Amino acid sequence: MSINKVILVGFVGKDAEFRSFPNGDGVCNFSVATSDRYKDKASGEMKEITEWHRVSCFGKLATIAHQLVKKGSQVYIEGKISTRKWKDASGVEKFSTEIKADVMQMLSSKEYKEPLSSDIVVTQRPSLSLPDIEDDSIPF
Repeated sequence: MSINKVILVGFVGKDAEFRSFPNGDGVCNFSVATSDRYKDKASGEMKEITEWHRVSCFGKLATIAHQLVKKGSQVYIEGKISTRKWKDASGVEKFSTEIKADVMQMLSSKEYKEPLSSDIVVTQRPSLSLPDIEDDSIPF
């Protein structure tokens, strides 16, 4: 057995982009930034590392994401990692890694606070709240 499960809580880098396929299905793409803060052992300075994640939504979730996902919004995403490989016009192999979202919840939007899934089954979830952690309490 194997599991491919990703959970992200982060901020959107720019408004979501929507594309329609000839068969009527749609895809919505956007980027989410997550950040880690840590104290540098050598200098004692606080440092921050930001990681950008490409997110894709399909079907009804794509339509809703296109309406709600705006630059600066905070989102909760559940999905799986997917890596695609292709050749560009000059024949060079390219790779792209993205998160295929199954569930999305707007955390900073006033318009919609319920989780949305790819099949639009809305379930009740407890509010996501992260504890306040003092930098001195981190063991590394």
